Amino acid sequence: MKTGKIIENDKDIKHLLLNARTIAVLGLSPKPARDSNMVAGYLKEQGYKIIPVRPAQKEILGERAYASLNDIKEPVDIVNVFRNPSQIMLHAEEAVRLMPKVLWMQLNIENHEAAELLMAAGIDVVMNQCIMVEHEKLCRS
Repeated sequence: MKTGKIIENDKDIKHLLLNARTIAVLGLSPKPARDSNMVAGYLKEQGYKIIPVRPAQKEILGERAYASLNDIKEPVDIVNVFRNPSQIMLHAEEAVRLMPKVLWMQLNIENHEAAELLMAAGIDVVMNQCIMVEHEKLCRS
């Protein structure tokens, strides 16, 4: 089984973003002023399929919302995480069952213990970077 890695350089991030189609957004807020909502809206506008993951929500940004990663039954390329770093480990364990290509922790979110678990399962990890900023920088030229 392949071991995952921490993705940090522009070339690898660009490759990842250009080859992803489906992004589960964990902690996606239904409130338009929240960063998670703005980022997910941007990603949807760029042509990605967005899967909102937020308990107690039926729909966000016109897409069916799921209570947890465990409820998603289709392949996911990236799990984009807007959660407190202390909560990442629980979500990392769910992600191992889902097996996305990458778990992406947004700006100011890092959890090295979760990253180790994910990489051991063959899932790549991005930490402390905004997926929207990276997409604008690397994929919109």
